[in-house]
Amino acid sequence: MAEELELDPADITRSLFAEVFTGNASIPGSSSQTYAMRYGGHQFGSWAGQLGDGRVVNLGEVEGRNGQKWELQLKGAGKTPYSRMADGRAVMRSSIREFIGSEAMFHLGVPTSRALSIAGTGANVVRDMFYNGDIKYEPGAVVCRMAHSWVRFGSFQLPAALEENDLVKQLADYVIKHHYSHLQGKPDPYLGLLQEVISRSVKLVAKWQAVGFTHGVLNTDNMSILGETIDYGPFGFIERFDPNFTPNTTDFAGRRYAFRNQPQVVQWNLMALATSLVTVGLIEKEAAEEALSLFSQHLNTQYTANMTAKLGLQKYDKDIAVELLTNMYEDKTDFTNTFRSLASVQPEDSSDDLPGPLQEAVGTELTPERQQAWKQWLGQYKAALKAEGQSHEQRKQMQDSANPCYIPRNHLLQKAIEQAEAGDFSEVNRLMQVLKKPYEQQEGCEAYTEPAPVEVRMGVECLSCSS
Repeated sequence: MAEELELDPADITRSLFAEVFTGNASIPGSSSQTYAMRYGGHQFGSWAGQLGDGRVVNLGEVEGRNGQKWELQLKGAGKTPYSRMADGRAVMRSSIREFIGSEAMFHLGVPTSRALSIAGTGANVVRDMFYNGDIKYEPGAVVCRMAHSWVRFGSFQLPAALEENDLVKQLADYVIKHHYSHLQGKPDPYLGLLQEVISRSVKLVAKWQAVGFTHGVLNTDNMSILGETIDYGPFGFIERFDPNFTPNTTDFAGRRYAFRNQPQVVQWNLMALATSLVTVGLIEKEAAEEALSLFSQHLNTQYTANMTAKLGLQKYDKDIAVELLTNMYEDKTDFTNTFRSLASVQPEDSSDDLPGPLQEAVGTELTPERQQAWKQWLGQYKAALKAEGQSHEQRKQMQDSANPCYIPRNHLLQKAIEQAEAGDFSEVNRLMQVLKKPYEQQEGCEAYTEPAPVEVRMGVECLSCSS
């Protein structure tokens, strides 16, 4: 991101950089005033009222390469008017997770906020990670994160709920002017805005499902008006395939935000946004309902396109896709490794044995019945590939660009966090380098493809919102 902002590498090593990006000094020559944003939101489906940036300070907007605008935030720099009873601080573990997670998502090709820097504060922060009374001191940190906009669904919801109708209109006009300028002068720009947000949000959640990303806290205040992934809390990438996976311990009871539920939750959140725009009179109810009614159709188009590429097919085959996912669920195979291994299948191979990479991903301890189920599916898959007649090289290129080798697995993040907390950031840097090329097989990086242990560990594979 330093290159994106055209920062001088020499400036990054100066103490002033650390002072500015930990909130201890102002940007030299800047006349802008820092601020915190007010917004509301639905949390786990219930209206939470006023929320806001409780530990985020907005530094302002900067222009990067190609004229792109970025809004800079410091997360963990101290209290704001919206901190409520909290301390406004962030801990090292959550800051590293957001830093690595957001950058990894960018390199995976998923729309996302970015991270510029992370710095330890040298101060300890009191946290009760699982809200069970086990209070501990953890090292504090500040992360500078960036997005094209930090306006959220909840940014519209709160003023609409408070009947601040003019403010909702001002915000909508601002978003259209700066981020959807092609809507200016249109007969119904606010309906166009809703349609654009629906389209971008559909593409976003379809991409999440394609790479196995589970956000963990899909509240309306955590959804971007630009259709970008924001607010990396207790996120996780699905490993041993289970559609009911959620990495958030707070979500264990209802699993509202489980992997399989993300599309319908995004749809629900879009309905909440539309309700706010209808409430203040910017959009007619019938027009909003019609726009929302197309969600499932758009989602199906995006999802099938992504799955077709992952399977290396030219035309979507529902039976093959569903049977593969069923087998993966039955045997709890690793989501990322299984899809990556499909490029090793040779349709001309007359053997019904699974090719080495696929067998390794599936596991060697299957029962005879389960091994036979995989062989039966393999036969169907080979037949479909053979019928389409793509060359192996062409298909492999398609699949390797759709199925990553490397994702930020939670146990890998935890290893990097533990070393960083002890003052050693070498594993953070190493992991970042691997994740910069997620679709390329990298020599000597086999450990970064290893799934987590079968036994789920609290604080590693599963986390809380405490950060």
